Amino acid sequence: MNKRDYYEVLGLTKGASKEEIKKAYRKLSKQYHPDINKDDNAVDKFKEISEAYEVLSDDQKKAQYDQFGHANPNQGFGGGADGFGFEDIFSSFFGGGSRRRDPNAPRKGEDLQYSMTIDFEEAVFGKETEIEIPKDETCDTCHGNGAKPGTTPETCSHCQGTGQLNVTQDTPFGRMVNRRACHHCQGTGKLIKDKCSTCHGQGTVTKRKKIKVSIPAGVDDGQQLRVTGQGEPGKNGGPAGDLYIVFRVRPHERFERDGDDIYFELRLTFPQASLGDEIEVPTVNGKVKLKIPAGTQSGTKFRLKGKGVKNVHGYGMGDQHVIVKVMTPSKLTEKQKQLLRDFAEVSGDIPEEQSSSLFDKIKRTIKGD
Repeated sequence: MNKRDYYEVLGLTKGASKEEIKKAYRKLSKQYHPDINKDDNAVDKFKEISEAYEVLSDDQKKAQYDQFGHANPNQGFGGGADGFGFEDIFSSFFGGGSRRRDPNAPRKGEDLQYSMTIDFEEAVFGKETEIEIPKDETCDTCHGNGAKPGTTPETCSHCQGTGQLNVTQDTPFGRMVNRRACHHCQGTGKLIKDKCSTCHGQGTVTKRKKIKVSIPAGVDDGQQLRVTGQGEPGKNGGPAGDLYIVFRVRPHERFERDGDDIYFELRLTFPQASLGDEIEVPTVNGKVKLKIPAGTQSGTKFRLKGKGVKNVHGYGMGDQHVIVKVMTPSKLTEKQKQLLRDFAEVSGDIPEEQSSSLFDKIKRTIKGD
């Protein structure tokens, strides 16, 4: 396996909690988001981070990964859904077994994946949009059979329509029979003598197709939407595959999202925090009034109930958490400085003031301060 360990990708150790996984993903996805990071390897790094989070944030996938790593637990000799069981071994040597796949049986088409980058607000409120993707469509000329109109594919005379040939080989252990895909019909069991001039015998043609997409309100970064039947066309009359749209959400300048909750840093001046105030706070749904009690400390959190994001599965609304940060002014007039000195004197906590320049020191010495 060439893939890095998913925990290593997120900078975590095995056994990390769900909260630690989410926190690490949020930090790294912001750092390497292609809309922010213009390094050549940012896109690949972002995909690697998203893939790791998609697995480790899902309890079932995480449990499977913790046990088997990148290996597919269905592979091996267990004879599972995609396994390689005893009958396959017997069939490969002796031409027997009953697991032979009918090349003409209906098969579902391949699934497609499309990555869509959306704005923060579009993820919160959802939207109707249209995307254009290249995909294979059933050929209108031959209706998918690959043959020239007026003709039909013929059963392969070499494999009798089975799509496989028995190849006899002499070995030190005796004569053995291997079953291989028929090279005359490429394993399809059919031969097309007069190929369709439009698709050249493929049965499909590549087109750019426009698809209407309803982005659900509350979708989060890394989540995906399944659009049924918009994948590759099926084979031999089988159903079409599905289209999976993976969402990438651009970070917001002021809001930070965690699940259905939104976090906002509110900057207050020293007088506002000390004396209290009533101010307007922005939310995704517009401004709301918030009362700041006198004596509010930096780091204080206020909760605006129901002002977060609508749950994508319909389980209510998140909240907005307002975190206070008291700002210290970097430039003060002499009058402002004197008022602060008076305040400190009254409080009995006189600081050893650090002057910003030699000129300030000289001026204060002259005044006798």
